Amino acid sequence: MLGLTDEQLKKISAIARQVGWGAADILQGYYHGTANLTLGIQQKKDGVVTAADLAANEYILRKLRIAFGQEKFSYLSEETYHHQPPQKSIETAEHPWLWIIDPLDGTGGFIQHNDYYAVHIALVYKGRPMIAVVVVPEARKLYYAQRGMGAFVETRSGEVKQLQVSQRDRLEDLTILVTKHRQTPEFKKVLHTLPCRQEYKIGSIGCRIAAIVEQQGDIYISFSGKSAPKHWDLAAPELILTEAGGKLTHLNGEPLSYDSEDVNQWGRLIGSNGQSHSKLLAEVSKIVGNKPGFLTSG
Repeated sequence: MLGLTDEQLKKISAIARQVGWGAADILQGYYHGTANLTLGIQQKKDGVVTAADLAANEYILRKLRIAFGQEKFSYLSEETYHHQPPQKSIETAEHPWLWIIDPLDGTGGFIQHNDYYAVHIALVYKGRPMIAVVVVPEARKLYYAQRGMGAFVETRSGEVKQLQVSQRDRLEDLTILVTKHRQTPEFKKVLHTLPCRQEYKIGSIGCRIAAIVEQQGDIYISFSGKSAPKHWDLAAPELILTEAGGKLTHLNGEPLSYDSEDVNQWGRLIGSNGQSHSKLLAEVSKIVGNKPGFLTSG
């Protein structure tokens, strides 16, 4: 399939999971101070970066390149993106397979000692995720998926369970996963207008999607204004959500793509447990009308 068989992808997924656990160990060393490591916080144009981000990033890239090389695979990482030379496009005909990496999703919460942070590793083929790994270190859980093969969660002790989103289909019964930050008046209007009665505040996108596949929540919303989630924020979480039975699309129902030169996922994005997706799209569309994307939930 697509130059790689399902069995080959399964082996690649197993290596990606090992790399994900290793990166989680690095982050926890900084988070808990067990290795006498300092965060070395630096301000950058679109946020902050720490020594933990950089150490995990270097580890992931090194391990993946050792395992897979650069002849058939290219690499896109949050921490190296701004240092790479300009490209005509992220993917080329020679490199249709792309690793997309976020070594630390939720850096702000990580700095504040908030347990909601994650590692994202995705393998994309021509713009669509084929393999995904999301590790939530403080929960000691690793979520993974392979396209067409379902989504699973693995614990540190090696227990594996298949994931399935909730079957809730009434909007009134759904829980929205939100962040505490960047809630503009417009976004609050959407939250307050939707008939959903419950909100669950989690900072990391990876952790929010993990909550949906664990049936602790049902909806993720991101409407971009001045900023937008990037390819590395969504590629791995999307596949895990969809393989567990959920959906993540633009408000008009179009799928996301990860092969554009612009790494921003602009526009109105809706993730759900799938059961209520069409109703949710229709309801949010009524609230925001035909105005351009103007808000962001992170």
